[in-house]
Amino acid sequence: MNASDLRSMNESPFPALSGFEHFNRYWLQQRNCFAVKVKPGEYYVTRNNEAITTILGSCVAACIRDPVTGIGGMNHFILPSSMSNKSSDWSDSARYGANAMEMLINTIMKFGGVKERLEIKITGGGRMVQGMSDIGEQNVKFVTQYLIDEGFDIASVDAGGPHPRNVVYLPQQGRLLVKKLATLHNKKLLAVESKLKEQLAAKPVGGDVELF
Repeated sequence: MNASDLRSMNESPFPALSGFEHFNRYWLQQRNCFAVKVKPGEYYVTRNNEAITTILGSCVAACIRDPVTGIGGMNHFILPSSMSNKSSDWSDSARYGANAMEMLINTIMKFGGVKERLEIKITGGGRMVQGMSDIGEQNVKFVTQYLIDEGFDIASVDAGGPHPRNVVYLPQQGRLLVKKLATLHNKKLLAVESKLKEQLAAKPVGGDVELF
């Protein structure tokens, strides 16, 4: 590590955009920048030179930016849509695909992004257990159709397969870095995701679940 890296580590990150001040930002040494970890049901938007990270099993993340203004962000949704017709804060949250996409796109546009310029990359949607309902595939089909219906082009897709993904998105650079994790991680991911989906099917439950 050189002196420049040490100086950057000890500096405070640039101020977050309004509405995102509560996110914890940490120094990501591998990318020489600050980073934010997005949990299931969250989204984050920035105009700073920072990374947005997450870990995905059957969940999907959309990584979107305006390459002219540099504004960009990532969401992390769990299911395509609510399994209940009842309206609630829970069912209207970013845990569901349609809401997650609308929240992310609208926020990017609110802070200066232009719809016609948006660059969109999709990742996630893994199949964690063979022979069971493929929620990952449903998530990928949903987000693909959603973007087609809304008139967006998709720059790239890395989705499906049996592997969880470690994701790093750098909006200022337009780089989406995806590392496929060993399948031995599947059991833990499946347990966490299954529990969260059971909560979604039942009733609103407080707290956050982070996938590892």
